[in-house]
This record gives sequence, structure tokens and C-alpha cells, in this order.
Amino acid sequence: MLLCPVRDCRLALVREARRVVCARGHSFDVARSGYVNLLQPQDRRSKQPGDTVAALAARRRLHDGGATGPLLNAIAEMLGASAGDMVLDAGCGDGFYLGSLARRTGFSAHGVDISIPAVDAAARRYPKCEWIVANADRFVPFADGSFSIVLSITARMNASEFRRVLRENGRLLVAVPAPEDLIELRGAGRDRVARTVETFARAFTLANQRRVTTAADLDAAAVHDVLHSIYRPIRSTPAEAMQLTFSLDLLLFRAV
Repeated sequence: MLLCPVRDCRLALVREARRVVCARGHSFDVARSGYVNLLQPQDRRSKQPGDTVAALAARRRLHDGGATGPLLNAIAEMLGASAGDMVLDAGCGDGFYLGSLARRTGFSAHGVDISIPAVDAAARRYPKCEWIVANADRFVPFADGSFSIVLSITARMNASEFRRVLRENGRLLVAVPAPEDLIELRGAGRDRVARTVETFARAFTLANQRRVTTAADLDAAAVHDVLHSIYRPIRSTPAEAMQLTFSLDLLLFRAV
């Protein structure tokens, strides 16, 4: 299903032992951990785009500590995926949501992210999934109609590319931070639901929506991890033990 990312190519990539290659000879190595880096120089906005190693480690500790477990369970319930699904996570980060859901359900899982450290971490933790480094804001390097489900969990949204790689009547689950998400650290946020629905209105219809909210009692180290892994916190004082709110608006769309 992979497509060559070289400009004006877009031919199918064929897997060989330690590389993928297209008919024009463009070749990309498979990393030791198992991922494939298809990111092109023109698709980078910096030398090291995406999440840093430190931010990834902080976020992983929060996941492993159970703070985001209720969010994962709500996503799984709304998604209703089965073993026969082909699922893409666009902006997969370290693979927590996609990898966890794939282990529960057994579907074919494919993750894309622009951060090499994130994708490398995902490949090491979830070796049964396929992990690709690419800029999904510009091009999702998969063939048309490859997937029955696309996920965008607090990630960027590329409506036209999501629709292209989805099958007819495919599902798209988008999760955006709700206004009260981490309100203790960032203050009240804005409601993103209406704007998100508008973003996908041309190619998708909204089938379901739900707001999931949970609170976690975190020690100072865990609060420090949250501060280190989010953007624009309003707190500048040292981390201290406190209860934090985690909240997502989940929007399930159908392709039209």
C-alpha cells in the first residue's frame, strides 16, 4: 500500500529484505527497529521536526501510569474496530493509542508521524504494526482506499488526504482537546468541535460525538511530565502534586 514520496513519482513501493523500492529505483531503508523513513527534505520545517525525545519519554510515563487509560477506553468504544479493519493513525506519536488498540483488537495497524524519535519508539514497543516517518500534513504515503479507519488523535487534520486513503463508507475518528483539558495548567481552552466538523464537511458526515473527561491525582514528577509534554502551559512555577483534568472531544465521521 505504500507509495513513493519522491515528488512526481507516487509509484507503489515494494518491500524487500531491508528496504522498500519503487519501479523508478527510489529506495528507502528499513531501520533496525522496523520503521521506514519516507520524509523528504522539502517536507521538513526544521532539522528535527515533531516531538523531542524528552517530551516523548514524559508522555510515555503518563500513559504507562494510567492517566490516559479512560481516554483510550472511550476511543476504543466509539471506534468499534474489528480484526478485519485496516487502520491508519495520522500523527501517531509514540504509537500509544494505535498500538494499544491493535493489541486489543488485532486489526492491521499503520502509523505515520513526522518525528523520527516518536516513530522509532513506536516501532520498538509495537513491532507488529507498520510505522512510517512522513509529513501527513502534505501527503499520506499510502494508496487510494487503503484503509477502513483513519485516526487523528490530537494531531493535524488533512481532510483531502484522509478521504483519499479511506475506503467508501470508511470511518474517521478525530479527537481534539476539550475546553477543560488540563485546565489547571493551561486555563480554559476553546471549543474546537464546530471548527473541526467544518474542516471535514466536504468529504465526511458526522456520525457520532462524545466528550470524555477524567481526573488523575498526580505526584510532582508526573505533573512535571505533563508540563514537559504539552505546548504553552500557563504555569511557570515548579511542578507540585495535584489533580489534573484530561478531556477530549471525540468526533466519528463517515466518508461520503
